[in-house]
Order: sequence, then C-alpha cells, then structure tokens
Amino acid sequence: MLRYLLRRAVQALVVLVGAAVLVFFLLQLVPGDPVRAAMGTRFNPEAYEELIAAAGLDRPLHEQLVSYLAGAATGDFGVSFRNGESVFELVVARMPATISLAVAALIIALLISFPLGIVSAMRRGTLVDHVARIGSQIGISVPDFWLGIMLILVLTSWLGLLPPSGYTPITEDPLDWLRHVIMPALAVGLISGSILTRFIRSATLESNDQDFARTARAKGLHESAVMRDHVLRNAMVPIITVAGIQLASLLGGVIVVEVLFAWPGLGRLTYDAVLARDYTVVQGAVLLVAAIFLVANLVVDLLYALIDPRIRYR
Repeated sequence: MLRYLLRRAVQALVVLVGAAVLVFFLLQLVPGDPVRAAMGTRFNPEAYEELIAAAGLDRPLHEQLVSYLAGAATGDFGVSFRNGESVFELVVARMPATISLAVAALIIALLISFPLGIVSAMRRGTLVDHVARIGSQIGISVPDFWLGIMLILVLTSWLGLLPPSGYTPITEDPLDWLRHVIMPALAVGLISGSILTRFIRSATLESNDQDFARTARAKGLHESAVMRDHVLRNAMVPIITVAGIQLASLLGGVIVVEVLFAWPGLGRLTYDAVLARDYTVVQGAVLLVAAIFLVANLVVDLLYALIDPRIRYR
C-alpha cells in the first residue's frame, strides 16, 4: 500500500506540474494586459513600469515560468493584480462556501439517484423504469443556469419562499445558510442526481444479472438480502467512481451557478479573475481544481479495496 501511495504521489506531482505549465502558456495567449486592466483609470506610465517589474512580467517567459513553479512548490502562488492580496489566501477564503454548496448538492443528488436508480433497475421495463429514465435524461439535458433561473422565478418571484442570492456562512447562522443554499444546491444536485441515476441503474442491472445473484436467490435468500449483500455491494465500485468525479467537479467550482446566485465560492472567484485578467488568481484556482480531482481519484481508488476484497494495491 505504501508503495502504491508513493507512486500515486509522484504521478500527482507530474500532473500538477503539467497543469501549471499548460495554464501558464494558455494564459499568455489571452489578449489584454493584466496590469493595465488592474490600474483602470488610474493609469500612470511610471507606476505601470514599476508594477510590471514587480510582477516579473518584463522577464522572458521561461524565467517567469520557472519563478512561478518554484513559488508554487513552496505554497506561494503570487499576488492578485487587482488588489495585491495573496492568491493562496484568496482561494482558501472561498473554499468554505464552495465546499458547503458541493456537499449540499451531492446530498440532494444521492437522495434522488439511489432510490430512483435501484427501483428502476429492479422494475426494469415497467412504468416506473420508463419514468425514471426519461426524467434522468431530461435532467442531464437541462442547463444548470436555466434550471437556476426557473428556481428563482418559482421559489422567489412567485412564492416568495427563498432569497434569490447571497451567502451566510454555516458557522454563523445555519438556518440562514440553509435558506440561501437550497436553490443553488437544487440547481446543481438535480443535474448530478440525473447523471448518477443512470449509472446506478446500469450498475445495478449489470450486477443483478451475474451468476452470484442468481445463486444467492437459488439458495433461498430473501430478496432484500440479495440486493444488500450481493447486488449493491458489487455495483458500488462504478457508482463510487462517478460519485467521486461528481463531487470533485462540484468542489472545483460550479461557475455558472455561483455567478447566478452570487455565491462567493471558487467558481465565482475564477469568473471574476478571468474578466479582470487576473491571471495569477486563475492559475492558482486551476491548480487547486487539479489537486482536488487528483485527491478525489485517490480516495475513490482506496475505497475500492474497502468495498471489494478482491482488489489489492501494491
């Protein structure tokens, strides 16, 4: 196991370096001057040259890249062109909002997908199965921004039940946080739940058609025991894979939903940084998203061994 973890750590490091290099050069292709954009109407030639030199933008690209990678290795991702704050501190400050939204959305997705996917698989070809498949296909096809607008229209404009935007930390006022998180979590969770429903149905059907499930029923086991101890246990490997990817995507920042509901998370920070050409913030956010995906994949792989005793890592 230790050898496996070390190998994955080396692979993760290579991926992060590759992501950093790729994003660095892609941002060089974006038109516009980040320092000039940050100065706005306060442009002064002398101050401009000083800021360019302080940011190291007057040096060759390869020197800028080496300097950025060296700083990132020590946790220094530079400072924001807009306000001079540390990029690391800016990104970390936005994570609690994104984490709370991602967890709430994933809970909604799991509450929808697990019962619907399992019932659909167990009643294959019935009306319930057809409704579940059509509903999940609609959920996958609907854009999250349109769903968010519809939720605001119905729950805020028509019914006046929930606030249309804003954010309150859960540590300050859990009830107010819940009122603000319901709509963005629904906008994301319904779509993720639709994706998970199809995977859960497919994985359950595949596992249910295997010889071990038929053997368990032939032994006289109750259907609930067959489902719990045999079918679902073997179906969990692909389900956990998709659920892990969905969680990583949510933690990476649901940009459109965060912008629509004025949710101050990582996605909103990245969106504002792109508009302002604040490239250092964009680079820091992308590296964090890459790290989140790598950690999520590692956790999913480790969960495989807990679910399926046949899987061993060396």
